[in-house]
Amino acid sequence: MLHFKKGLGWKACYDDEKNLYTAKTSWRGDFDLYEIDAEIYNQLDEPDVDAWELIGSGRHLYYSQDSPIGPPTDMVIDENYATLCSWAEIQESGNIMPDKLTDIAVDLWENEETREHRKEQKESKNKK
Repeated sequence: MLHFKKGLGWKACYDDEKNLYTAKTSWRGDFDLYEIDAEIYNQLDEPDVDAWELIGSGRHLYYSQDSPIGPPTDMVIDENYATLCSWAEIQESGNIMPDKLTDIAVDLWENEETREHRKEQKESKNKK
């Protein structure tokens, strides 16, 4: 069964069958998917909590940007994003950032958990 929490520009889901916590944020053309943990999920509806900051501290899975500054772009950080967040209506522009540029972006801007998981995923993919 899926359980949800929702706020302004964000939605979080707990899948009790998979014991999986995920979240999405969206605002003015930007759309992000994250894997979060129980601690983050449980704090989301507490007063005086910045839900966006909490969600952003999770493992980043996917990013889509559609702003007036440049062309719409999707960045696939974890290739399993659609499976992990099957509940989310995923915003896709169809213009996927190349893998090498995604690697650079992840190394520059993402948290350690996201960087490590991406490296592990790429290493296991290369072994096949």
